[in-house]
This record gives sequence, C-alpha cells and structure tokens, in this order.
Amino acid sequence: MPNERLRAAMAAGGWTYATLAAKAEVDPKSIERWVNLGRTPRRATAMLAAETLGEDVHALWPALRQARAARAVSPELVALYDQRADVLVSAFTDMLAQAREHIDVLVYAAVFLHEAYPRLNGLLLERAAEGCSVRIALGDAESENVRQRGMEERFGHGIESRCRLALMHYRPLVGVPGIDLRTHETTLYNSLYRADDQLLVNAHVWGVNAYGAPVWHLRRNGAGGIFGTYAQSFDAVWATATPVQEE
Repeated sequence: MPNERLRAAMAAGGWTYATLAAKAEVDPKSIERWVNLGRTPRRATAMLAAETLGEDVHALWPALRQARAARAVSPELVALYDQRADVLVSAFTDMLAQAREHIDVLVYAAVFLHEAYPRLNGLLLERAAEGCSVRIALGDAESENVRQRGMEERFGHGIESRCRLALMHYRPLVGVPGIDLRTHETTLYNSLYRADDQLLVNAHVWGVNAYGAPVWHLRRNGAGGIFGTYAQSFDAVWATATPVQEE
C-alpha cells in the first residue's frame, strides 16, 4: 500500500526521490519503495528522513510506533516476581546446576540459599570441578554500608550477623580451584545470581527486606542489553572486593 502521507510531504517540499535519498543517505530506489510500496525504513534512517521533511516520524511510518510499543518489554525478560519470597529456591539452585561456564553471586548474605538447600556447597564444587568459574561476593559485616542497610530495613545488627553466617557457610570453599570468595563494602542496589546466560536480579527497595523486594529473571539476548549492564555491575564490584583467605 502506497505511503500517501510521505508522498504528500515530499510534494509539499518539492523533494524528489534523488534529493531526499541524498539527505537520508540511502539509494533513490529505497525512497521509491517507501512511497509506492509502503516500506518502512530502519529507525535511524526514518528519523533522518522525517527531520528533513519536517514531519513526525511516527506519522510518516506508523509501523515504527507499533515496533516501539512491542519493544516496551525487553526480550531478555523471562519472568517478573512481585517478591523474592514468591521464587522457589529450586529456581535458584536449578539455574546454578545448569551453569557450564559462569556462576556469579553478588549479595550481602542471602543465607536463605544454604538454609533451604544445604547441599549448595556440593553443587558449587561439582560445577567448579567441571570447569565452571564460580565467583561469590558477600557483604563485609564490618562495612558501613552493611550497617546502614540494617538500619534502613529495621533489621538492626541482624544483617551483619547474617553476613558472618554466610561467610561461615561458604568458607569451606576457599582455596578450591575454580572458586573465588570475596567480601565487598559497596552499596548493594541489587542482589545478582548469574548462571551463564541466565540471571536472577533481586532488586532492593528502601526499608524493605530483600525477601519482600521484586525479582526479575533475565536471559541474555545478544551483546549488551539489560543482562550486560548487570554483568558489568558485578565485575565492577568484584574488582573492589577483598579475597577471603584460607584460615
């Protein structure tokens, strides 16, 4: 179906296929297809052509508006949970068990994993023995940011004791090839649980304990994206964290 809106805009401005093509940096045949066949150009090209014509890009190509709406939900989003308490512990452990290359965990404590799945260390040992890189970053119980989180969540010194408990759970893994354990002092905006191209993100909400805050399940969809943002965030924290030494 011809794009009559585009045809009228070109006529009003005295634009030909050749002159508009030069401005939009495309072949004149592309302009002809836009007008006569109703083809929709790539967004960047459409924006340039619309700006040249002094028109709204979505008025010239309604399909671009529809495509934008379709992308409102990231293709990387697998599931969204109202709170961490809604996520079965098996969702965490099954995901970790499937990892072949990377397991990254960034938390303050997250002792719920060991409490609900006492075999967690054994699972991590198995993954590491098969060549999977395992990195665990726990909150430093002595850090000001951990103490502040306890105050904000009205949890008092409980969060500090849970950081120490988490370290006690993971300490038997110190020195195991393929497994690295560190403590960090950063402000924890999200707890991250990564297994290869899957990631569970437990968002943190001021004044709300982690179990009551939302969780989104992501799966990598190419380079960059939301997954890439969180992966880079983990690496940035990891670079500042302190390795736990063998006793």
